[in-house]
Amino acid sequence: MNQKQLAVKRNLMRAYRIDQHISSKLDQIASLHDLATRAGSNISDMPKSPNKNIHRLEDIIVKILDLETELNAEVDQLLDVKKEIMGYISQVKDREGQIVLERRYLCFDRWEDIAGEFGYSVRHIYRIHDEAIKNIRIP
Repeated sequence: MNQKQLAVKRNLMRAYRIDQHISSKLDQIASLHDLATRAGSNISDMPKSPNKNIHRLEDIIVKILDLETELNAEVDQLLDVKKEIMGYISQVKDREGQIVLERRYLCFDRWEDIAGEFGYSVRHIYRIHDEAIKNIRIP
């Protein structure tokens, strides 16, 4: 694969990286929700320490809201990048090549799964992929 093809492939992989970052943020938010639930349900008739942070739950909620705001911005970015990638893939005239690129770079499927869908070997899917990549021009 030459430099131009590697540049195209890197560009197509941007959506995957953003998707991974979104998944990480979702995990963080779930963890904070769990922490907030535990912090809010820690009810006891025992006297509380006077030094305890009375704003702990509020701090967690603010962090959750901040992460959700960041998450929404990243989801918007992912949608924009996927739309851009669809434009690049539409440059490929071969329908099989388009589907391979869509499955790989928009659906994030593994090579083996794509090969199974087509009933081809992984090596043949690589060939279809490489030919399709040659038809993409990125400004």
